[in-house]
Amino acid sequence: MSSREELQRWRYNLIPDHLIGEILSKRWADNAIPFLAMVVTVVGFGMAIPGFFKPNSLLESTRQLGEFSIVVTGLTVVMLAGGIDLSVSSIFALAAFASVSSLFILGLPVWVALLAAVLTGMAFGAINGYLIGYLRLRAFLTTLVTLVIGRALYDILIINFAAQVQQSDITSDIWDFIGDGKVLGVSISVITAVVIAIIAHVALTRSRPGWHILAVGGSRRSAHNSGIRVRETVFMSYVISGLCSGVAGFLIACRLSGAGPGTGLNLEILAITAAVVGGNSLGGGRGSVAKGIMGAIIVLVMNNGLIRLGYGTGTNQMVLGLMLAAAVTLDIRWLKNRHKVLNEVYVAPIYHKMGETQSALPDSGSPYALNNRISKTQYIGLGELEGPEDVILDRDDHLYCGTRHGEIVRFFAPDYKRSEVFAHTGGFPLGLAFDREGTLLSCVGAMGLYAISKSGEVKQLSAETNRSYTSVVDDARLRDPNDLDVGPDGRIYFTDSTTRYDAHDWAIDSIEGRPTGRLLVFDPRTGETKTLLDNYRYANGVCLAHDGKSVFFAESWACRVHRYWIEGPKAGTAECVIKDMPGYPDNINRASDGNYWMAWLGMRTPSFDLALRHPGFRKRMTRRLPQDEWLFPNINTGGVVKFASDGRIIETLGDMTGESHPMVTSMREHKGYLYVGGILNNRVGRYPIPGADPQWTGPSSYWGAR
Repeated sequence: MSSREELQRWRYNLIPDHLIGEILSKRWADNAIPFLAMVVTVVGFGMAIPGFFKPNSLLESTRQLGEFSIVVTGLTVVMLAGGIDLSVSSIFALAAFASVSSLFILGLPVWVALLAAVLTGMAFGAINGYLIGYLRLRAFLTTLVTLVIGRALYDILIINFAAQVQQSDITSDIWDFIGDGKVLGVSISVITAVVIAIIAHVALTRSRPGWHILAVGGSRRSAHNSGIRVRETVFMSYVISGLCSGVAGFLIACRLSGAGPGTGLNLEILAITAAVVGGNSLGGGRGSVAKGIMGAIIVLVMNNGLIRLGYGTGTNQMVLGLMLAAAVTLDIRWLKNRHKVLNEVYVAPIYHKMGETQSALPDSGSPYALNNRISKTQYIGLGELEGPEDVILDRDDHLYCGTRHGEIVRFFAPDYKRSEVFAHTGGFPLGLAFDREGTLLSCVGAMGLYAISKSGEVKQLSAETNRSYTSVVDDARLRDPNDLDVGPDGRIYFTDSTTRYDAHDWAIDSIEGRPTGRLLVFDPRTGETKTLLDNYRYANGVCLAHDGKSVFFAESWACRVHRYWIEGPKAGTAECVIKDMPGYPDNINRASDGNYWMAWLGMRTPSFDLALRHPGFRKRMTRRLPQDEWLFPNINTGGVVKFASDGRIIETLGDMTGESHPMVTSMREHKGYLYVGGILNNRVGRYPIPGADPQWTGPSSYWGAR
């Protein structure tokens, strides 16, 4: 490798593959504005106000920030679920009164005062959640009503019991420590706020309930159609908000050792402004706890700073109103145009050097040498299909294939001239497989893993996997589920080709060259999906070995085939069995003679191999040229390869004329014929295999039996 290539590799591969794209684009873009606004606000007021950064000043400010940010965290959860909570100020005030009355009037322990505050908050949150989640009332009006009722109730309680609180001679060291004490120089309220923020962040980004909150906020109808309990999710989001307001109310009660008429007044305006200024969308489904915290810092520093500079309450309210208006406007405009902006910077190529390969040209003497054997095939569904990426046959010899219109079409044996729409999936059906009971399984692009019953009923099995704990962003969603196969125990092995791009942008992934594909397994007994392997360049075809002890899967953009061991001494590990092929591998399926068929969706070219070693060139190309002028891998010529379990190439089939199947994404052997599909084709090809077993069928081979 030349020194220039080493420099290219170091420069573009310096940041780990699973971090670079999000850091450089979407993650950076979504967080840059609130982060910069926070820095400018803190630095600006710090320079304008004498003593702003002195320890005593910072300690008092951070105490307020701790209480305020807890309220904002709870409100953020509600907003992410697509709601709004105007009642946080009333809940905050009532929780504060509940805690001070428990200690100073009833003489109860501090832990009971905390429990009273938390239960008060959760009770009001449950009322909001029930009215909005279960009775489906409008969130704005409902929480406005509870805001008014809660504030009225608080005013009544203060008028009648404030004197008893003030005249009480009860003291508590624990109470005073919570209000005024420090641990390693940090106040208790700040520590509490940090703990709650971390818990909320982990729950939202790394747990199913958190994903469900984001899904409900993004689209309640889609979340319902995906099987998420929307009403329960909305209900819980308001309970969480009430809980946070209750904790914050307890903390301010400890700090002030009382509650007055102004407790929590206008807090809802401050909290909503903070959440929106931080970058959380009012439309729901988009945002984070971190953004809420940044917004809380901005609003609190702005509010306190203006007061310390001598400006009145009216000025504060005006500034907050202008900030809220600007944030809402930016949120709406950014939501509308963010994809246009991000598309300009999202593609982040890296250096990748392909290995030397053998020729695939006819008469080259190479085991990969293509021919024209599948240039003349019987056509099935010519002109009726659009994009049969995978094909499969059932026990009755009927043929199934997907279309880019979201349909799975069934052609009836024996002549395959009569057809029907077997099922509507709503997405692009890619890989297909039958389970032991004859249920058709499919990887549906950008949607997940689905099962289609014999009657054509469609059911989602999985749309997410366990999140990678080392990933900055949530990579749990299945973005490009591709091919699959079923193990002897019923577990479904399938690939998610890339965590960077959705299914319709699959070709762009080749330009980046980043290993973001993975092999997953779905267990129907538990309903869980787990990631077995990751860091592959477009993980693609999946095929269970004949003995059922291992799984072959393709790595398309690296031109390799790997073997993952399910059983035996190598269980849980993977090894490369074929590398440096001249073609890009796609689906893999079993052959009747104990070997395996593999599709080539396209062939390597010297120009694209060279481009992979020059990420700067690819980066400039994606920035300066329209997409239809980009240099992509050649997907206009492909073929079919048969290989043995040890990776030895046995034979190849091709269509050098381009008449029938120039691009091949799948093939399936069934009773002496090879059925050929292609994602850009308008037909399925039927090719007679010389010497093949005329009684061998695909379904009979699924469970390790030939």
